[in-house]
Amino acid sequence: MTASLFAAEQGVGSKAIVLLHGFGGCHDVWREVISALAPSTHTLAYDLPGHGLSLDFPAAGPAKVAARAVLADLSQRRLKRVHLVGHSMGGAVAMLMALAEPAKVASLTLLAPGGLGPEINGPLLRRYAGAADRSEIRACLAAMSGPSSLPSERIVDVLCEMRGHPGQVPKLVEIAAAMTMDDRQGVIPHDRLDGLNMPVMVAWGTDDAVLPFTQADDLPAHFHVHHVLEAGHMLAEEAPDLVAEIIRRNTNRRARPQRPKFAAAAG
Repeated sequence: MTASLFAAEQGVGSKAIVLLHGFGGCHDVWREVISALAPSTHTLAYDLPGHGLSLDFPAAGPAKVAARAVLADLSQRRLKRVHLVGHSMGGAVAMLMALAEPAKVASLTLLAPGGLGPEINGPLLRRYAGAADRSEIRACLAAMSGPSSLPSERIVDVLCEMRGHPGQVPKLVEIAAAMTMDDRQGVIPHDRLDGLNMPVMVAWGTDDAVLPFTQADDLPAHFHVHHVLEAGHMLAEEAPDLVAEIIRRNTNRRARPQRPKFAAAAG
């Protein structure tokens, strides 16, 4: 509903799940995950600013711009509390949203999220940004997937169509250049994340060639970390049923009790 920001919405359940794709993706990469959730599940799958049907969103690129845009759109939709699911760049966006408006976030499910450590495979992401034909898109997806995963031809078709829109590839090249400057990424300090009270689940493939799964080390103790063996970076595409199950589990968990601000007086 926010100008130039697109979301595919379906389902009528009382629990709203917001899905945020990774860099170079779009809302349609979540189709198999959504299909694996309960049919009545209320989902909003966004095209992040600068991607797909949100290509022309003003100042698109930085995760903080995307976080503000999605929060504003949720407010316009009068959704007071949602479950956030974010992959890669979308994971960084989800964390920034939770830090900015924690009362609006019922749970946080992060799939190989950006922003947890400086290491990033800049050359591969820049190559992916410039990929415009089917063979190069497929090759990049294969490089970002686990050793036993073949890229989905449906996803290749979706991304090829998206990148056929005038201005899409140059915008992705621009975003990738900023995101991987000096082959490092921006980092969200772990001590800021420790204050998040909602249930947080982090899932990461052990064969991730984009962001090392060791970036999930030393996270706050209440973060649940799930290592997906032999999976790569593209978890939603490689293991949609597992991702749907992780989302179900995390959205059914309860928030941890608030810490008391002052120690109880000694009796």
